[in-house]
Amino acid sequence: MNHRPENTLLVVMGVAGCGKSSLGQWCAHALRVPLLEGDDFHSASNILKMRSGSPLSDEDRAAWLDTLAEQLQRHRDGVVLTCSALRRRYRDRLRAAAPGLRFVFLDLTQEQARERVASRPEHVFPVSLVASQFETLEDPREEPGVLRLDATRELATLGAEVTRWVRGSEVVQ
Repeated sequence: MNHRPENTLLVVMGVAGCGKSSLGQWCAHALRVPLLEGDDFHSASNILKMRSGSPLSDEDRAAWLDTLAEQLQRHRDGVVLTCSALRRRYRDRLRAAAPGLRFVFLDLTQEQARERVASRPEHVFPVSLVASQFETLEDPREEPGVLRLDATRELATLGAEVTRWVRGSEVVQ
């Protein structure tokens, strides 16, 4: 796990509760690149809106996505970014900032996401917003540079599949 391809640019994406942060940390360590937590770049008004139980609009997300795009440009030598990236246009905005950017889509059911979000009451994102994430999600599986993984699988298994994919080896689904 000490070797990494040059310019590893990766977004770990999916709805709230899918495990973006855990897998992002695992992959950043394994690939020896920095980790950027997308949630750390939300404005205070976005955080307040989510805490109050209101879903973010495209307008709310616009400045956040611009900031994430800037961060990707600053880390051209490699980075793992965690970001919900729910709509194709959000992913395309990030792709435009970082050519060669790839996405790991952590897929799970709405009920599984609700259970996971409910188990972390200290998080900024309440269970009441899980449904809105699924309403917003545009399935990325047919887009180039996307690896879909079952988010309910063990973290080490998911991480190993991502590192194989990044390094150009066969991924077992």
